[in-house]
Amino acid sequence: MNNYLLSVYDKTEYNAGPKAKRDISRILSEKLNFKNIEFYFNLDNTIFSKINKIKYLNLDIPRKLKNKKIDNIFIQYPIYSTVIIKKILSSLDRDVKIYYIVHDLESLRLFKNDENYLSEEINRLNDADGIISHNSIMTKWLKENGVKTQISDLEIFDYLTKNVAPESNSYEKTLCYAGNLQKSDFLVNEFYPIDVYGPNPKKEYPKTVSYKGVFTPEELPKHLKENFGLIWDGNRIDECNGVYGEYMKYNNPHKVSLYLSSGLPVIIWEKAALAEFVSKHQVGIVVGSLAQLQNKLGSLTEEEYLNLRYNAQSVSEKLKNGYYIVKAVSNLIDNK
Repeated sequence: MNNYLLSVYDKTEYNAGPKAKRDISRILSEKLNFKNIEFYFNLDNTIFSKINKIKYLNLDIPRKLKNKKIDNIFIQYPIYSTVIIKKILSSLDRDVKIYYIVHDLESLRLFKNDENYLSEEINRLNDADGIISHNSIMTKWLKENGVKTQISDLEIFDYLTKNVAPESNSYEKTLCYAGNLQKSDFLVNEFYPIDVYGPNPKKEYPKTVSYKGVFTPEELPKHLKENFGLIWDGNRIDECNGVYGEYMKYNNPHKVSLYLSSGLPVIIWEKAALAEFVSKHQVGIVVGSLAQLQNKLGSLTEEEYLNLRYNAQSVSEKLKNGYYIVKAVSNLIDNK
């Protein structure tokens, strides 16, 4: 069986592409003997980018896919160019089984409530032989909106790292947040002492916020010395709001995987899709509002905390070994 993974990267992306995509490429190659096909584009509207795209469409894509014996091809989705994805699909033999590994659904995020975009995206997904969805909630939404093809749930993104958070032998009620701080507007509110990591910090924060710097995704885990990692989005503390806050009701935020792969329990909004995973595996605390943190963390005993950390470390081993993507991919191949 000749299995391939096709990935398209934006040349302008930091560190040669998102970590989630890179991890999947490595895991499937090492665990399931997948062969990788990679394309690099400038996914913008400059003249240079347009000229380069013409070259890729007429030369590079056909050349890379020509004469390859492919049984199954998994494509990291979305590819932000209709022309490119059409060219890739038309360059494949008709008997090749095509699967999408969903990283984002723009009809649920940036184009939510756009009926035309939704229709196009659903049709595109239905053209595949199978899909890997983030979780059961996203899968339910896909089916309700017309997806008929086979779906396998990822559950959570794996996260490859050799670094782990320093061992915590005591519960000090400490909290951290890692992410792009430019869009983390909730941090301007005073709600609980928190250490923050990431690019684009604001010029001023409340005295409860301590900025700790920016590190690569590979290096960050060894700097996380706190007891919990926070998953939150928007500009409010009583709920996650805005485009990305609403999106949390369906997607798997990659920072959940960052924290858990480091053996760090998480705190997550109760309406987030991954709140179910956190509760089921007892790897953190679910809250309705950040105003609850003082009470929630204050009433948690050290024994209860260490149990959460033990569970997080158990999940960490799976994340660092590619357990979830291997399971989801195998489900599709085995059941085709």
